[in-house]
Amino acid sequence: MVRSSGKQKSTKLVILCVVLLGFGLIADYLWASSPHFATSSYLSNWVPADNSQSNVIIPKQEPHHVDTKPPKIKADGVHDRSLSATFADLPAPELKWEKMASAPVPRLDGAAIQIKDLLYVFAGYGTIDLVHSHVDIYNFTDNTWGRRFDMPKEMAHSHLGMVTDGRYIYVVTGQYGPQCRGPTARNFVLDTKTKQWQDLPPLPVPRYAPATQLWRGRLHVMGGSKENRHTPALEHWSLAVKDGKALEKEWRPEIPIPRGGPHRACVVVSDQLLIIGGQEGDFMAKPGSPIFKCSRRNEIVYDEVHMLDDEMKWKPLPPMPKPDSHIEFAWAIVNNSIVIAGGTTEKHPTTKKMVLVGEVFQFNLDTLTWSVIGKLPYRVKTTLVGFWNGWLYFTSGQRDRGPDDPAPKKVIADMWRTKLRMNS
Repeated sequence: MVRSSGKQKSTKLVILCVVLLGFGLIADYLWASSPHFATSSYLSNWVPADNSQSNVIIPKQEPHHVDTKPPKIKADGVHDRSLSATFADLPAPELKWEKMASAPVPRLDGAAIQIKDLLYVFAGYGTIDLVHSHVDIYNFTDNTWGRRFDMPKEMAHSHLGMVTDGRYIYVVTGQYGPQCRGPTARNFVLDTKTKQWQDLPPLPVPRYAPATQLWRGRLHVMGGSKENRHTPALEHWSLAVKDGKALEKEWRPEIPIPRGGPHRACVVVSDQLLIIGGQEGDFMAKPGSPIFKCSRRNEIVYDEVHMLDDEMKWKPLPPMPKPDSHIEFAWAIVNNSIVIAGGTTEKHPTTKKMVLVGEVFQFNLDTLTWSVIGKLPYRVKTTLVGFWNGWLYFTSGQRDRGPDDPAPKKVIADMWRTKLRMNS
């Protein structure tokens, strides 16, 4: 009888524990689904750098489970990366990179235009709370940084559209201020000989990082993000310009682009207008934040390439080797190819962190084929690229955390160059 009574008590105790555990799991699920949890976990991917590492933007770490399994070791003793082929570095030949004089300041989301042997480098973030409002110039002939001059006070500080006709640099829209502040519709033109600025008619509405090019006598502005910084825009406008002056008072609507969004390369070569890569979505200002603090949102990076043909219709071309964004000033025309350095691809499927690109891509315009022609010294986004006398240069941007971590970390001022070997 005593044993029977003890067994009944043990059975009741087990049932009670199971019931309490069940209630605990249900409560935990309801709390995780609540708006409080959603808000607290939906934080910005940007956090200010500490005083020991100035000029650094550090992505905020997201909670994740620690992997207790030992890393795989290859036969040569190198740790094997856990990324799948979609997100991992693509096979590419090693390039011999030479480090040159660093830029006067680090830059993220800056802009650059090459005219002959000079690279004009504009604006950009220094940190998430600091933006630049000046222009630095790099001379490819003597490999030095030279004159610096100010931008107009009303001009955007990042996410600019920009293009040149060989003397005049046309600067279109962009974000005004640090963090995730609003855009401006103001446009300007710089005479690189006199260093004088003039106004251009404003866009119908402001945009972030639109595709921008000069084509057949008109300044074309396409896509980008809308005023909330996240929603992809499809609109396409053009304005007749000549010798740094607008020939019209208003922008003319054109055929919309096939897919909206910011951070794509836009190239005119052999009288053809191409848009390459890019993304849908971007960081937004956190609602109610007095400093417009950046808040993470979903982004879709794509590999699409489109060409505007003679009938003003968009024609798809072969896609990039991998989805790639943040490449609006990361390209150069070499012979009859487009060369693109770095960028960002789709987020890591497990950690959801941003994954940077460390390859150099070539798009051969004769064969309409893509190839991977080399590796950068590290993975990096928003590179500012130039090409001179057989050398491919890049400066600025935000680099990775290390060889085995493709997430973004430090904003850089580095300048690198390599003798480019092209595929025929």
